[in-house]
Amino acid sequence: MIEKKFDPKKLEKLNNPKRLKDIPPGYVWDKLRMDQTDVLVEIGAGTAFFSIAFLQHTKHSKIYACDVSEVMINWIKENVVQKFPNITPVKTEEQSIPLADGIANLVYMINLHHELDNPTLTLKEAYRILKPGGKIFIVDWKKKNMNEGPPTQIRCLPEQIKKQLVNSGFIHVDIFDELPKHFLLVGKKDPQYI
Repeated sequence: MIEKKFDPKKLEKLNNPKRLKDIPPGYVWDKLRMDQTDVLVEIGAGTAFFSIAFLQHTKHSKIYACDVSEVMINWIKENVVQKFPNITPVKTEEQSIPLADGIANLVYMINLHHELDNPTLTLKEAYRILKPGGKIFIVDWKKKNMNEGPPTQIRCLPEQIKKQLVNSGFIHVDIFDELPKHFLLVGKKDPQYI
């Protein structure tokens, strides 16, 4: 069986600046079209590399950097929090995020979806912690052979993820496929949801 989870021993890979060229935060931000972002939640934050990158677009926001790995959480505490006090590390389980209902304007996952054992449960948690009208975005590897990223057979198709998002309650789910190695999905929690 192929191991799906990222090996925390390779965490320095997560801090490679090349990742910002592969997944430009400005590109993602343009697709989101969001006015208000007081609270962001990154699920599968790793070293909070992208949380730091998104701070330039959200300046005064609070970002909860969530991860299942104690190694990652400790790394964020030791290397990120002092420099970026807006970022708070949160130890989670894959299907349980210890944050309040309706806390976030934006929830996001970058290169995580292919690792999830039960993506629907994780997406339902994302839905729960979003405010009505809040958004989710998911970036993951395209399902094609390339020299980097996870094995092709564990990668997902964006249409599969769109279906999972819709089944979890999200509306207005769009797929963006312009990036060479990754796809982006953006969805919204119904503003009428109570």
